[in-house]
Amino acid sequence: MADDQDQESKTEEPTEKKVRDAEERGNTPSSKEAPIFASIAATLIGSVFLIRGSIGDATQFLSAFLSDPAGFDISTSRNTSTLLVFAAMQAAVFVGPLLLLFMVFGLSASFLQHPPQLALDRIKPQFSRISPAAGWKRIFGLQGFMEFAKSLAKFIAIGTVTWLILKSDKNTVVTAMLQDPSTIPEMILSIAIRLLSAACVATIAIVTVDLVWSRKSWRRSLRMTKQEIKDEHKQSEGDPILKARRLSLARDRARNRMMAAVPRATLIVANPTHYAIALRYVQEEGGAPLVLAKGTDLIALKIREIAEANDIPVIEDRVLARSLHAAVQIDQMIPPEFYKVVAELLCMVYARKVA
Repeated sequence: MADDQDQESKTEEPTEKKVRDAEERGNTPSSKEAPIFASIAATLIGSVFLIRGSIGDATQFLSAFLSDPAGFDISTSRNTSTLLVFAAMQAAVFVGPLLLLFMVFGLSASFLQHPPQLALDRIKPQFSRISPAAGWKRIFGLQGFMEFAKSLAKFIAIGTVTWLILKSDKNTVVTAMLQDPSTIPEMILSIAIRLLSAACVATIAIVTVDLVWSRKSWRRSLRMTKQEIKDEHKQSEGDPILKARRLSLARDRARNRMMAAVPRATLIVANPTHYAIALRYVQEEGGAPLVLAKGTDLIALKIREIAEANDIPVIEDRVLARSLHAAVQIDQMIPPEFYKVVAELLCMVYARKVA
């Protein structure tokens, strides 16, 4: 009862992560009717292209063996072994291609539904697989009802087409006893091909419905509650509180590194209280002036405080301070449009040092 209520609460479609995790565990949609259809199709193709061509050789061998068994020397164990090897080779020539065809069609029916993968979770012992309650639920639940409906549909469809074909060939089957026995295998093969063709056509619709149903049922089993989606979002994106705390710590560390670089500045360009940009220019280092730090309000005041403590010149220029703060980033050189005005300030600073 609790399981039913829990399933009813899962009203949200599964997320991509939930689908991906299910596929990695080997929980993938699979139609049980696809391999059955593949085996019927393989039998039909084998009957048309393989059995029809090789049945003559097999019939000739069996006829020779049964009509004149004394013609085969089995007086010694070596001759007996040779006869058995020859018979086995004849059987392998007849059966081998059919087995290969069945293997190819069977693997294709599985691989076309989902790519092969190694999923150890699928082979782990689980109590639910041997639990009578779980088995009862599978048999008499929605899944069991669908399996019964598919089996009933297959039985009715294949039974109907078989009855119709045999009814139309009734006269051929009855008169077969009056014909040459050598023609009977070809007649049986022709009827079998017609039956297999009809069975393939009849099961195509069942396979199509089962493919659609299996995928819908699989996605329904992966549905999530709203709380599960929230929890998954927290796991993937991180708890908002912890995330904000991490961002705050990262900003604090970046600010501390920036403040530690201020004593290396050549000058500070400042708006009296709201903006401050620390620039470094040493001719031997090459390149344009470098931005070591920048900030507004309290950070700007802190930059000025550190500069004054280290005897770094602070030049107040409202327009330049605002423009530099908007245009430059920390640890980057100033753009070319600021070269002239900053060069004038540097000349002023160097002139003060000389004086």
